Amino acid sequence: MPQRPVHTSSRLSEVRYEIRGTLSHRARDLEAEGRQIVRLNIGNPGAFGFETPVHIREAVTRSLPKSEAYCQQQGLLAARQTIAYQQVTRGSTTATADRVFIGNGVSELIDLSLRALLEPGDEVLVPAPDYPLWTAATILNGGRAVHYPCPADRGHLPDAAEIDALVTPRTRAIVLINPNNPTGANYPRALLEAIVAVAARHRLVLMADEIYDGILYDEARFQPLAALAGDLPCISFGGLSKVHRACGYRVGWFTVSGSEARVHDMLRAFDLLAALRLCGNVPGQWAIQPALEGPDTIRELTAPGGRLYESRRAVLDAVARSEFLDVVAPSGALYAFLGIAPNRLPQIDDEAFALHLLETEDVLIVPGSSFNVAYRNRFRITLLPDAAMIADVFARIERALARLAESAIPSRHVA
Repeated sequence: MPQRPVHTSSRLSEVRYEIRGTLSHRARDLEAEGRQIVRLNIGNPGAFGFETPVHIREAVTRSLPKSEAYCQQQGLLAARQTIAYQQVTRGSTTATADRVFIGNGVSELIDLSLRALLEPGDEVLVPAPDYPLWTAATILNGGRAVHYPCPADRGHLPDAAEIDALVTPRTRAIVLINPNNPTGANYPRALLEAIVAVAARHRLVLMADEIYDGILYDEARFQPLAALAGDLPCISFGGLSKVHRACGYRVGWFTVSGSEARVHDMLRAFDLLAALRLCGNVPGQWAIQPALEGPDTIRELTAPGGRLYESRRAVLDAVARSEFLDVVAPSGALYAFLGIAPNRLPQIDDEAFALHLLETEDVLIVPGSSFNVAYRNRFRITLLPDAAMIADVFARIERALARLAESAIPSRHVA
């Protein structure tokens, strides 16, 4: 009898995560052949020599003997109190430890929160470009992601009126990623206030992905959404992976703000789902208090002369010299979302270019269309390599683009 493959969920056919997808698998094959691939696809500080601050690491080490049992499903009380206090100091009037949920990274908590909120067919307003987990988690939990545009000619900022026009009776939530992944945009207070007004008018939940809250350049300032939301239900996500360079600890959290009447049932749903997975990683939770109460270790990296600042400057300098590239200077986060000039390569296809660059120059990037946009002339890189490596990478990118510009073969068909 012929063997048939096991049937998998049809929802997966709509889900993409190219950050670790086909191109990454191909990079792994090339590495197995002995090639040295520069992996610019993931914002993974430890892979580029960044270290978790010593005081955070030592706190986890000291606490290992206390980490061998499950903790309460929402997380360690002292850690939750520290997170709630941070929210209060940022202007939230309703944050308490009972409204904090700690999980295995923000990724787990995005899925958990959407599972609690969505009925089949419910809609979630998500930025385009987005961090694709938001779209994927919406789909996998039976919802429909409706994307609002954040185009380059607007500095990758959304427009509150455009968001408002997308609201339907099935809309449940508005997702904001600030500072933004993949574009590096940092949202000004007036824009956030306008989006809060949309949520208030339609009784929507606000979901603020603020994992890059401390990674800002030049004069950019971070505006927490919960401080503006007041009594509106607002779920604010944060964690240790980026600002504190502790990706492998897998520690994230969200804090629920808003009036008790509006969030009571939501909190009960979150508690049930948190209990079903028992608890988050206990050893990593001991890092939260020293991280949030200890010295600021990110500012020296993002200030002029700091490694992240100089890597960002190397990107901007390389784009200024390029015959083919443009970029909106990132104000925050760990990425640049680069465009390929349509007048130079009008038929460019981002996936084909990414594969060509990988095969010919040993550089792995993420095609822009992976972030749920229709255009196909952008790609994302991380700013984590040092400035010298950034300069070398852009020399390779420029060579690859020059080959395509000179080739008689349409770039859509380059392998």
